[in-house]
Order: sequence, then C-alpha cells, then structure tokens
Amino acid sequence: MSLIELEKIRRRVSICTKCDLCKSRTNAVPGKGYYKSKLIFVGEAPGRSEDKQGEPFVGVAGKKLSIALEYAGIPRDKIYITNVVKCRPPKNRIPKDSEKKACERYLKSEISLIKPKIICVMGNTAYHSLLGGSNITKDHGKIIERDGNRYFLTIHPAATIYNQSLLKTLKSDMKALVKILNGIKG
Repeated sequence: MSLIELEKIRRRVSICTKCDLCKSRTNAVPGKGYYKSKLIFVGEAPGRSEDKQGEPFVGVAGKKLSIALEYAGIPRDKIYITNVVKCRPPKNRIPKDSEKKACERYLKSEISLIKPKIICVMGNTAYHSLLGGSNITKDHGKIIERDGNRYFLTIHPAATIYNQSLLKTLKSDMKALVKILNGIKG
C-alpha cells in the first residue's frame, strides 16, 4: 500500500544525511498530504517555518498557496505537497545541484507511489530540476508531458510575497489546473 511506503520515505527523509544540508537543518521536511491525490505540488525547498515545523508550505508562501487553492476550489487536504530538496538551504539560498541530486530519489518515489494525474511544478528550481526548464514566468500555465507524467507549470507561491500582482497569476493558474484536471479521463 502506498500509504505505508510513503511513511517509509518520510522516515528516511527525517534522518537523511546524504548532503550537508542535514548539518544546518532543524527538521527535514518530507512531503505531506493525501496519498491518493490526483495532484502533487512540488516546490523548491523548505523555508524557515517549514524547517521549524517539519512540514511543507506552512509559512507565508504556504498561506499564499492556500489562498490560490481555495480560490480554485482545490481542498488542501486532497493534495500532496513536497519539495525538490527536503532540508532548508542556509539563508534560503537556491539549492545546489548536489543537494537536489541527494533528494532526487525521495521525490521520484513520492511521485511513483502516489501516481498523480498532474504534477504541479512551482517555480524555477522545481521546473529546472524536473524538466530542465528555466523561465517559469514565461511558461507558467502550460502542460508538459514527459516520461508518462503530466506536469503543470506555475510560479512559486513565495514570489507572490514580494510581488503582490503575481497572486492573481497564481490564482488564475490554479483555476486552469482544475479545468485541465477535470478534463482528464480516468
């Protein structure tokens, strides 16, 4: 059962020492959410609040994500949320390639166990890590199909903290995501 397997991943993430981020973290931050979700949301890395609580998207960016989800009618308890990197990089810097590589198997396992209809890629780091992309601002709202998975691109909720006009973009993207999800058979 995927719930048991997801719990095993959570335990492995919580004690992981594959990269130096383990030395500066308070808590590792494994993915969290509904194990039968049709949607997985993937961000960059935990921030300060996530590092303190050991849960993804519980800080200000998480509140912005919740606003956009609610606007689109997506119940937060029906999705799964995770990050490319499972520990907070010092001073919220962008994760190094070696750090992303160290966490890659965790993310791939989460995706393969849940088997979502759509993986929502939030921000440039996740876009680059999962799909090799580099311009989320230009490509947001698009669907990319690769390796049997369907990816939806959107801005990272943290971007809306510094640029309030982007909240409208995030909300609009979430509405488009629902429309696409509702159009998928099966």
